Amino acid sequence: MKIIEKPWGKEVLVACNDRYALKDIYMIKGTRSSLQSHQRKLETIFVLSGVLSLERQVPGEEATVDVFTAGQSYDIEPGTIHRVTVIEDARLIEASTPELDDVTRHADDYDREIVRATR
Repeated sequence: MKIIEKPWGKEVLVACNDRYALKDIYMIKGTRSSLQSHQRKLETIFVLSGVLSLERQVPGEEATVDVFTAGQSYDIEPGTIHRVTVIEDARLIEASTPELDDVTRHADDYDREIVRATR
């Protein structure tokens, strides 16, 4: 397993192969992820503990903001612009397709580079 430190917590990469990726994610209250999207990557997130707010905008639709708590899950389809804000310390499980570098960062609170997904 690989641990990836993030400004909002950390990701533990449990598995990544040619068919799927699995992450155990820890997020700290009061932080938020980048505003981001993926060209190919499909994610399903299961909230193990904590509370978070999910901003998302599917192309051609109105932006939404939803709150998720322990036991709930959501999907992020390719092309969806999204960001998570942590209301209470949270632990998430992310199952996704294996394109870990497929990230376009549109905005970031931590002065990380605004990047476009690599193909």
